[in-house]
Amino acid sequence: MSIVPIKLNLRFYGDSILRARCKPVARVTEKDNAIFSEMLELMKLSGGVGLAGPQVGINKQMVLVDIGQGPIMLINPRIMKRSGSEHMEEGCLSLPGVYVSVKRAKSIIVNAVNTDNQKITLNASGLLARVLQHEIDHLRGRMIIDYAGVIAKIKFRKKLKNFLASSKA
Repeated sequence: MSIVPIKLNLRFYGDSILRARCKPVARVTEKDNAIFSEMLELMKLSGGVGLAGPQVGINKQMVLVDIGQGPIMLINPRIMKRSGSEHMEEGCLSLPGVYVSVKRAKSIIVNAVNTDNQKITLNASGLLARVLQHEIDHLRGRMIIDYAGVIAKIKFRKKLKNFLASSKA
């Protein structure tokens, strides 16, 4: 059986799937692996370091991260432990041009399933921990704009209205 390629497109602020809680994946299939392949291509073309299922219109708990050490593809990721904290400015492929200072754990332990349906535990720190937390947020319908303070949200209001207007066009 051959898998028909899916043409994935980035979803932007205002698209309702970005606010949905994603469904767990019961078992990783060939189709899921094909989705990951297309996500990786799209992420690289877009200049990103992480991408989650809802950002490409897939309501599944799928996360892809590549900070330059090779792609990490996780199914049903759960953060089991957090330690330390730091603020850093983050961007998002679903919110082009918007950057928000976000406080996140410096290091995390994540339980997930890999593309071979094996349970794995990943210890991550630094940029990898930050990107994983960002992408796992997407699986819960959370975006970086949610971390912005009132003044920053007012500052972003025009950009956000433009996103909403363009998504309805």
